[in-house]
Amino acid sequence: MPKRIGVVLSGCGVYDGSEIHEAVITLLALDRDGVDVVMMAPNRDQMHVVNHLNGEPVPGEKRNVLVESARIARGEVRDIATVRVDELDALVLPGGYGAAKNLCDFAVRGAECTVYPKVERLILDMHRAGKWIAALCIAPVVVMKSLTASGIKPTLTIGSDPGTAAELEKMGGKHQVEDVRGVAVDSENRVLSTPAYMLGQRISEVAEGIIRTIDELMKRLEG
Repeated sequence: MPKRIGVVLSGCGVYDGSEIHEAVITLLALDRDGVDVVMMAPNRDQMHVVNHLNGEPVPGEKRNVLVESARIARGEVRDIATVRVDELDALVLPGGYGAAKNLCDFAVRGAECTVYPKVERLILDMHRAGKWIAALCIAPVVVMKSLTASGIKPTLTIGSDPGTAAELEKMGGKHQVEDVRGVAVDSENRVLSTPAYMLGQRISEVAEGIIRTIDELMKRLEG
């Protein structure tokens, strides 16, 4: 029976949602491994809407995270509030600023951020059930905050940026420096992470890190 792996999306587009390259590479890698993917996103408004041509917020415009995530999911996406831990064998969170804006508010509050409760609930349920979680790019901040708020101290990577790494460690866990192709493995807490576009300049090198992360995840699910 194929593994069922959840993929948490945060909208559509690097500046205000999921990083599309990271999401698609993740979905491709999982599909090549014969996985049944359960795509999900919060049913809530985005923090803001960004014009991806100039990187500027669009005044007065609103978009829904779940509706925007459906663009990547080709319509097959669930409200994360409806997803149960017993439906999944593992969970993957691609990056993009939406992870730091729509899954939590790290983008504006740093280490003092809070995670959207329905996202935090699933992350904690996965951890309590002993199931693996993988986080890409900036998404490790979501996992770190969710776990450290409950007294768990995971090791995660966002690459090598000193400022972001410091904010990650202020939450109470540990940051591990990795290059774009590297994977941080925390076997005790069953968490994997890779820097992706936190460091990557080319889609090929980002893809290598993500595919290695999914390979590491599948080894642990099959072992």
